[in-house]
Amino acid sequence: MSSALTDLFPHPIVQAPMAGGVSVPQLAAAVSDAGGLGFLAAGYKTADGLYQEIKQLRGLTGRPFGVNLFMPQPEYPGASTGSTGAASAAPPIAAAVEVYAHQLSGEASWYETELGDPDSGRDDGYDAKLAVLLDNPVPVVSFHFGVPSSEVLESLRRAGTFTLVTATTAEEALAVQRAGADAVIAQGVEAGGHQGTHRDIPENDGTGIGLLSLVGQIRETVGIPVVAAGGIMRGSQIAAVLAAGAAAAQLGTAFLATTESGAAPVHKQALTNPLFVRTELTRAFSGRPARGLVNRFLREHGRYAPAAYPEIHHLTSPLRKAAAKAKDAQGMALWAGQGHRMARELPAGRLVEVLVAELADARTALSVFPKGDDLR
Repeated sequence: MSSALTDLFPHPIVQAPMAGGVSVPQLAAAVSDAGGLGFLAAGYKTADGLYQEIKQLRGLTGRPFGVNLFMPQPEYPGASTGSTGAASAAPPIAAAVEVYAHQLSGEASWYETELGDPDSGRDDGYDAKLAVLLDNPVPVVSFHFGVPSSEVLESLRRAGTFTLVTATTAEEALAVQRAGADAVIAQGVEAGGHQGTHRDIPENDGTGIGLLSLVGQIRETVGIPVVAAGGIMRGSQIAAVLAAGAAAAQLGTAFLATTESGAAPVHKQALTNPLFVRTELTRAFSGRPARGLVNRFLREHGRYAPAAYPEIHHLTSPLRKAAAKAKDAQGMALWAGQGHRMARELPAGRLVEVLVAELADARTALSVFPKGDDLR
């Protein structure tokens, strides 16, 4: 099964699917053409928008690529359904979201925009997007924020699609294997963007397992291939996770700064800007733990944001768009992994080539490393 995955792309390099307009078809095509596995992010898009991006990507490359889906979020206990049929948050959650909205009113005034509607939907159009992927099968599909049903995974397998699911613990990886996924993405706490935890537990905020420890734990727990994700920026780090038992490495922040990336220029520049010295897991922008560069918005609001995803995502969406339009990095969600200062502004295909060369050098260095008595 590991060879079934790695046979799809010559180099063990996967470009992480980054939602919000970063993982555009041009980026995915460049990575795939260079021998890695490019990815589109279906999150926050319409089903038709996803279809059009797949069509565009197929016009840019004949190489395999992947598409990532966000799993629908479960309803809160006690949630009500309005006349429109849309589920709304349970009273305690709704109250917490309302309090946070009040706190953000100053941001709305500053950016001259309105706050978004927190009850704009919890499923991200999952069924419609899944139908697109079954009607127009792609080589690889991955899932974030939970585990799809065995029936969904089997239907994709019958369509000829290889499936991966993100896990942040060995227990989650076991659930991924039991559901029938072909491989698991081990996401370490170093990773930029949203943690793909299967359950959002506030008590676990700020905690997580480092990537190398997580890969080892998952490798000893499941028998399916592991793709390692989290803070990887250099070929030597790819060598490390491969030595730990991963079949491939998934890189997000490393590709965020590339020429083809759809990230805003101010976001790309912030990765190496000395004003942004560290990252932090925060709920400030979406209501779910996500790692980003520490800026003014995160400092002022992070501690008050409730565990309410996707309500907070919908609420802050206009603020984030207005900040990006104003090129104000202090009000944007600057998602980034812990290795962000190592970002390189290169064309994506060239970055793959550099990573492959670094990987080869690291493997050569390991092969000639002194052994046994030579170390004394």
